[in-house]
Amino acid sequence: MQPWIRKYRAETTKDIVGQDTAVSKLRGFISNFKAGKKSVLLYGPTGCGKTVSVYAIAAENNYEVLEVNASDVRNKDEINFRVGIAMNQQSLFSKGKIILVDEVDGLSGRKDRGGASALAKLIDNSSFPIVMTANNPWDQKFTALRKKADMVEFHHLNYISIFNFLKNICKKEGVSYDETLLKSLSRRVGGDLRAAINDLQTLVGEKKELKKQDLESLGERRQTESMMQALVKVFKTTDPVIARSAFENVDEDVDKTMLWIDENLPKEYTRPKDLIKAYDNMSKADVYKGRIRRWQHWRFLVYINDLITAGVALSKDEKYPGFVKYSPTTRILKLWKANMMYMKRKEIAGKIAEKTHISTKTAVRDVVPYMKEIFNKNKNMSNELASYFGFEKEEVEWLRK
Repeated sequence: MQPWIRKYRAETTKDIVGQDTAVSKLRGFISNFKAGKKSVLLYGPTGCGKTVSVYAIAAENNYEVLEVNASDVRNKDEINFRVGIAMNQQSLFSKGKIILVDEVDGLSGRKDRGGASALAKLIDNSSFPIVMTANNPWDQKFTALRKKADMVEFHHLNYISIFNFLKNICKKEGVSYDETLLKSLSRRVGGDLRAAINDLQTLVGEKKELKKQDLESLGERRQTESMMQALVKVFKTTDPVIARSAFENVDEDVDKTMLWIDENLPKEYTRPKDLIKAYDNMSKADVYKGRIRRWQHWRFLVYINDLITAGVALSKDEKYPGFVKYSPTTRILKLWKANMMYMKRKEIAGKIAEKTHISTKTAVRDVVPYMKEIFNKNKNMSNELASYFGFEKEEVEWLRK
């Protein structure tokens, strides 16, 4: 099945959602390249349309795009080699050319690596427009780049814009949906259209229907960085600096993070010796986790992070080619379902406790099991009890399961 983010990728600037001002400025920079600065820095949150705008403008002007991802090319020598060659090469078929340096957040600003400063020096000699993208351009290491570039901000997309885009996809794909659920999905992604499209395709699958229970299982998406992106940083690099930073902006605890790695590690690492080394590091991290539980020595968290990030990343000699589709562990889903069941039971028990003047714990143990029997066997009595205790529709459904 073709990924929808590719299938519905903007072909022209008219297809770019909610970024008219930014796209206009970018188009102006490329049109007036020889008269102004030689580079532009597009900045804004993940999934707001920075990279796709470059390709859309290039397509409209019959330009070639030569893309360099800064997460893969980080130090001075690599920047000079990759970007330098791109600047000096003539475009294929005598087309115009745009040099795209994507995700410059991945560049190192430290003196011993010098990726950001090297790029700043190369800009002056470029015969082609250089377009850079970043999530946060205000880091001190980008000072030199900011001076050399026009700054163009891409704003957070509002949920209505995302909703309308998803609604259009649903119509084209024949997906059955409720507008309330689709709007809820649009809110959860924090302005990330790419994430919204991925989530929609994942949730509807082959059944072509967006259901409430599927949406609830999705949970609130982290607005800063997804777990999938973090896994890419670990699995697709041999640079310990990149790997160590992978989970910094991921709102997930250590236990669940390790479950994600454990689930997807065999999919990525296909050479046995690499897999053995990686799992050896994971097992050592688990030992430190046990020591934290026993002795409350929280300083061991530093060692755990190093082992599950840099340790796993350096377990291979080189990164594996090709795309691997990562997936959440079923253990997390089971934990989530168990927690949801526990919370629903606790809410019901709390209402019973308030009316009957007993503790919630007693209600859970002694009353809820009998209440479930009544709700499954006596509809009239269950309706009266639901009214008396003030049970919501979802709570009544839970009692009847």
